[in-house]
Amino acid sequence: MDGQDQDLVDIDPNDPRNGTLPIYRWRQAGRESLATRRQLREMGLRPGGAEPVARIECRGGKRWAWLYQIDRAVPKQPMTLAKEAALDKAMAARQTCPGPCGRRYFHCLPLKTLGSCLECFDGTPADPTSYIAPPAPDHRLAA
Repeated sequence: MDGQDQDLVDIDPNDPRNGTLPIYRWRQAGRESLATRRQLREMGLRPGGAEPVARIECRGGKRWAWLYQIDRAVPKQPMTLAKEAALDKAMAARQTCPGPCGRRYFHCLPLKTLGSCLECFDGTPADPTSYIAPPAPDHRLAA
């Protein structure tokens, strides 16, 4: 350094191009050519490996999303039976109470904080319309 102060540059650590992507404010991005992941999904598309080309911010930069070019997006991959089975298995792990009731709820349980459903945790009765009863034990007919 020759005694001159260098300008400090604010670089976003999440930016794949080290702070060179344009940043748009809410409702200022080109709607016809740019879209967020959620907007792409609604159109039946996905980024398909394409890098984001911009970033959109709202609430003073507290909330933001990457923007992708729509013309570079590719169609979503169809759901297969294997994918559907894997997703159901993952959701069952989050929705099934490991406690004595063994019920599968229609919502995710607070397993990290409580470790079970509310009824097993502190006795709060569960609404019968919020879960599927556990399967009955395997009863075999006499041969």
